[in-house]
Amino acid sequence: MSISKKYGRTYHYPFSPGTTSDDRIHHDYWVDVSRIKSIVHTEKLDGENNCLSRYGVFARSHAASTVSPWTQAIRERWELIKNDLGDIEIFGENLYAVHSIEYRKLEHHYYVFAIRVQDVWLSWEEVKFYATLFDFPTVPELKIVKPDSEAVFRHDVVSFTKQVSVLDSIDILTEKSCTCEGIVSRNADEYPVEDFKHHVLKYVRKGHVKTDEHWTRHWRRAKLQWEYPQV
Repeated sequence: MSISKKYGRTYHYPFSPGTTSDDRIHHDYWVDVSRIKSIVHTEKLDGENNCLSRYGVFARSHAASTVSPWTQAIRERWELIKNDLGDIEIFGENLYAVHSIEYRKLEHHYYVFAIRVQDVWLSWEEVKFYATLFDFPTVPELKIVKPDSEAVFRHDVVSFTKQVSVLDSIDILTEKSCTCEGIVSRNADEYPVEDFKHHVLKYVRKGHVKTDEHWTRHWRRAKLQWEYPQV
């Protein structure tokens, strides 16, 4: 039995090229998007989804706290804040271990992207407020839009994914600059947990994954910005 609910399954835009056979696609996405007053596009970072709640630090499974070596730092941080969380569940991208993209401008190893309180996903403004309160950065905010035109909306989504990460993305195989992994679009306002799939979408670039199932045997810690030679 899970201690808490996992993060919802995020559906892909139908024009997202980085889908796999087990991914879900929201073919009628514009029906939902057009009903939302304001949408925030954020950068999708290449790490591990970790949840911090009063019960522990969770990765994919919420049945038990994670004990992976790359979550040791965030678990130590959790020990300092766990008694202040109450009903707050913080979801963030743990970038402590390098996956397919190395970032050269990391100010922290944990970037918050969502906060859940009981049966509600908090608004983006509240996410930023609580992230600041607990001294975490949020994932890069790219743009907040009012979805009036599907053509313009789709153009924005695709154009953002052709850019280098705000955190300076490097392909681990070529060691050269690369585009960001993708973007996540969410309702900027709060919404019920049970309606998650109608309020959050993602776009992932093709051929993003460069690691295999054995990457955990040879993982390495991501450097923070100040650890790189200053040019």
